[in-house]
Amino acid sequence: MINLIIFNTIKQMKNEVKKIKFNKSIGFVPTMGYLHEGHLFLVENSKRENDVTVVSIFVNPTQFGPNEDFEKYPRNYERDLQMLENLGVDYVFMPEMFEIYPEGYSTYVEENILTKELCGKSRPTHFRGVTTIVNKLFNIVSPDKAYFGQKDAQQFRVLRKMVEDLNMNVELIECPIIREEDGLAKSSRNVYLTSEEREQATALFESLNIAKKLLSEGECSVSKITEKMKSHIETKSLIKIDYISILKEKNLSEFQNDIIDETPLIAVACFLGKTRLIDNLIHR
Repeated sequence: MINLIIFNTIKQMKNEVKKIKFNKSIGFVPTMGYLHEGHLFLVENSKRENDVTVVSIFVNPTQFGPNEDFEKYPRNYERDLQMLENLGVDYVFMPEMFEIYPEGYSTYVEENILTKELCGKSRPTHFRGVTTIVNKLFNIVSPDKAYFGQKDAQQFRVLRKMVEDLNMNVELIECPIIREEDGLAKSSRNVYLTSEEREQATALFESLNIAKKLLSEGECSVSKITEKMKSHIETKSLIKIDYISILKEKNLSEFQNDIIDETPLIAVACFLGKTRLIDNLIHR
């Protein structure tokens, strides 16, 4: 039996928010469901720092490309709700598709600089879907703080820019990546991997550790570090590299003259079969 409060309509959620906001702070964790330890870590942070925690579960179609995995994206709402109840979450917002995108819907939010790099190159419509749905959720839930994982580092920086540019009254919190014992970043898409693909997937994290070691030893050439990462990943027969990139962490711009001279975001995206995995490291 699920005892947490679940809202399926925008009107219900907004009416409750009006009552809460009178004297309580709201922490918010937006998700697409199929929760794992990474999501739960965000929830725990929200519960610790706010009076009330709201989690949304909505598989957002506008952030999936035409040939991506929207239809087969893993879903298990009963399991998700039980996990959230076990953590003592106060509210779950689970809208139907027509609630978020009613007939005739035609308004979108776009960020046009940070989205040109990394995942934006191979998924050109993805971030428009992300910024639109998060903007809508912020308007519905009115959180004081919202929590995101560093695994989606580009997404976080895009959303942070959106909040800044649109003068939104919410503080975004970036939480560390939660990993499996062998280093693979937790992801709902990991369930797609075959046993052999899962074994080879650790090469992403291993390549980041190679970069970290080189940086710690004083190497500051973007091209030399990316080449070492590439060489390691290419030893795995089932992995196809989408990108390996080293950019300035603060604004995702390129380093001039091939020299890393401030905090870098080292990011990698690879395909194992049809499954696309991402990972990153911020070397401070």
